[in-house]
Amino acid sequence: MKKIAKKMTPPQILTLGFLLIIFMGSLLLTLPWMHHSHTHVPLIDAIFTAVSATTITGLNTLPTATTWTLPGQIIILMMIEVGALGFMTFAVLLITLTGRRLDLRSRMLAQQALNLKSFSDVHSILEYVLRLSTIIQALGAVLLAFDFIPRFGWMKGIYYSIAHSISAFANAGFVFFDAPFGQFKSDSYVLIVTMLLILAGSLGFLVWRDIISKRKRHNFSLHTRLTLTVSAWLIGIGFVGFLISDTLTGTFNQANGWFNQIIDTLFVAITPRTAGFEIVPMNTISNAGFMTFVFLMFIGGTPGSTSGGIKTTTAGILIAQVWASLRGQESVRFRDRQFSKKTVNKALMLAIVAIIFIFLASFFLSITETLPKGRGTEYYVFEVVSAFSTAGLTLGLTPNLSSVGKVIIMTVMFIGRVGLYTVMFSVLNVHAQDTHIEYPEEEVLIG
Repeated sequence: MKKIAKKMTPPQILTLGFLLIIFMGSLLLTLPWMHHSHTHVPLIDAIFTAVSATTITGLNTLPTATTWTLPGQIIILMMIEVGALGFMTFAVLLITLTGRRLDLRSRMLAQQALNLKSFSDVHSILEYVLRLSTIIQALGAVLLAFDFIPRFGWMKGIYYSIAHSISAFANAGFVFFDAPFGQFKSDSYVLIVTMLLILAGSLGFLVWRDIISKRKRHNFSLHTRLTLTVSAWLIGIGFVGFLISDTLTGTFNQANGWFNQIIDTLFVAITPRTAGFEIVPMNTISNAGFMTFVFLMFIGGTPGSTSGGIKTTTAGILIAQVWASLRGQESVRFRDRQFSKKTVNKALMLAIVAIIFIFLASFFLSITETLPKGRGTEYYVFEVVSAFSTAGLTLGLTPNLSSVGKVIIMTVMFIGRVGLYTVMFSVLNVHAQDTHIEYPEEEVLIG
């Protein structure tokens, strides 16, 4: 086994690690005491739940609260935690607790998992990730407890506070209440705490480290500045878009008071960024709102965070490339820095491959699933984009998927969480090939 592991590349080990977590979680969820006796849980639904939890997506073929017992829900929460922070983080924690030192291979794996430029400070960053995530989730649980304990009682209130703090910070979108999360519509306090937890998880640990350690904005790294800029723009675009398309037009059920309407709209603008909490039924949104949801889900969060999608940095680089081309500039700049051509090409390739992948998954899903009356092809596209970005929002297709459809969505969730590059470099065995051969240039008509 050790010889096989030594021959494997870091992307292959990371992919295998996620698969092992899903496999163990699936086996545990099939145990009789993990689900209520009156509920039948087929094996494929147990696997689907394990995939959704490990990939921190939140799509479910079975309702979480009424299907799984407390032990089953705890297993789901453990998979969410491991999926959010990465199994390498916990592996390093175990190595540290046993008094052993990280070898070079372990540092390389951690570097790959956290998208680090170097592995010189891997150990300190992983410790920082664990400390920061623990503090944020504990603080979130305490803040939620002020509302949940009076509402549900001490035992349920404490459990719900911890569970939903974990789910929100991980951007998992799992709801452990008997009623939908929509019960908190117009409950500004719960929504604000949940939004802060979602944003904390979606920004990424490296961004938080930059913000906390460097108080002056001009000292931030290019990654942090680009992330904060694009994230702010996306929140603003989503808020204005939903305000015009659904809030002011009355598509969303009106909240009590203008302040609650603003908070509800802001929550709806933030949650598509891979969080998946739903306070309004997806089948009630307008066509413009639907397009806004797909746009926000496709971009997702930040590299090295608990989010999916093509990531904010990819979107920011591509926008900067378009702006530079429109101005006739060969170099792609942001503030006082310039992106390398390799980075721009990588972002472009990721976006194109993601679009092709979503098209193919939607195409096969349209073959295996029956289109409900009154629905168009957006029914499939929305579900695939939601799974790819690990957003966990649904128009109602996921609970009614066929066995083949479940396999397709599980595959999309897995690739969305592990990453297209990791899959291409490990499963598909795609490698970059340098060539010293150059061919004559020739112009072609564009546009």
